Amino acid sequence: MCSACGEDSPKWQGQCPSCRAWNTLSALHTSKQGAKTASQRKNSVLSLPEALGSDAALEAPRLSSGSSEFDRVLGGGWVAGSVTLIGGDPGIGKSTLLLQAAAAVAPIVPVLYATGEESIRQVGLRAKRLGLKAETLVLLAETDVERVLEQARAAGTQLLVVDSIQTMASAEVEASAGSVSQLRESAARFVQFAKSTGTAVVLIGHVTKEGVIAGPRVLEHLVDTVLYFESDAGSRFRVVRAIKNRFGAAQEIGVFAMEEEGLKEVKNPSAIFLSRHPAPVPGSVVTVIREGSRPLLIEVQALVDESRAQQPRRVTVGLESNRLSLLLAVLHRHGGIGLQAHDVFINVVGGVRVSETAADLPALLAAVSSLDNRPVAPDWVVFGELGLAGEIRPVPFGEERLREAVKHGFKRAIVPSANVPRKAIEGLKVIGVARLDEALAIDRGAL
Repeated sequence: MCSACGEDSPKWQGQCPSCRAWNTLSALHTSKQGAKTASQRKNSVLSLPEALGSDAALEAPRLSSGSSEFDRVLGGGWVAGSVTLIGGDPGIGKSTLLLQAAAAVAPIVPVLYATGEESIRQVGLRAKRLGLKAETLVLLAETDVERVLEQARAAGTQLLVVDSIQTMASAEVEASAGSVSQLRESAARFVQFAKSTGTAVVLIGHVTKEGVIAGPRVLEHLVDTVLYFESDAGSRFRVVRAIKNRFGAAQEIGVFAMEEEGLKEVKNPSAIFLSRHPAPVPGSVVTVIREGSRPLLIEVQALVDESRAQQPRRVTVGLESNRLSLLLAVLHRHGGIGLQAHDVFINVVGGVRVSETAADLPALLAAVSSLDNRPVAPDWVVFGELGLAGEIRPVPFGEERLREAVKHGFKRAIVPSANVPRKAIEGLKVIGVARLDEALAIDRGAL
């Protein structure tokens, strides 16, 4: 088996025939396909067909993590028999968050925290530093998958936390821990255990330098939920995002702040993403994005400066760089403002990564504000998608975004014409625009 891509080969070769990597094939001895070991046969549960409307197929009560922000990302809490994979950079707070959650759940249901990276004493010292009351939390320092599952069955565990999946190894696979074959087999064992016993399993995963979970992609396909930690370097705020969730909304986020006592949930995330300058500044526009089921106010900043290089720079933080090039071309073609001789820098405050197109219009208005050295009124909020023909297209949940803006004291809004609410929102003046030139005219005070 190739340690780089996980593909099988009938014989050893110097180069993998699939990914073309050199010296990555190693021998793998497996039992006959379809055969089970004695321990697997002993612990296996016979699956029987059930009607979709039967009581057994109905959703069971979820297990709360003790944190409303974490529960939001999970879709309301852990589902019995689900497998959750959480990844992030080293030191970002994965183990801290799950230790806090395990300590909160332990007085309610049996919890087993299996660690392959730390000793029980080290975990205990961390729990003491965080001020956790975890007398009922059971710890296990073990890297053998079969022993972890054996202890979990014996204790009747309803929540199993594994830190981390890269340190776990099965004795039936002749490969070192962290290899492709071990990751795939270990994850499959934990998934089978969760489905057969109804135990909620949480796996912590290491990430590569590209920011994705280390190991084969099949690891993310096997589990029910995939969560990622996001944070800017040096920032104390952490964003947990659901990339995949079979029991809730994908792209849902939870916001936490790293304190001395661990990760504390942020009740009002919009407040940390707004700078609230003491005086209006050029190049700053507030918009409303939607992350999962939550509207979120963020500040989009732009800096436009004359370029001294032959090729002007286009830099984005929090927005897609290719999207910026497209928006600047539309601004030149349909707005009559060319920035070919200028460097353009766009930044989303707070380290949020915006994947939706509602930030198109505020990004351009921020760039024009910086170019003119003219501030946008601080009580304005803007959102809208920009089309290649210069039209301002509507975005989903427009009225919900506007109501979120009113809660934070905004008085005026520039939105797509199709997003103007039929019934006026008290305390908010909504101006609908159909084309980019209309929005620029309003912004520059021509109307």
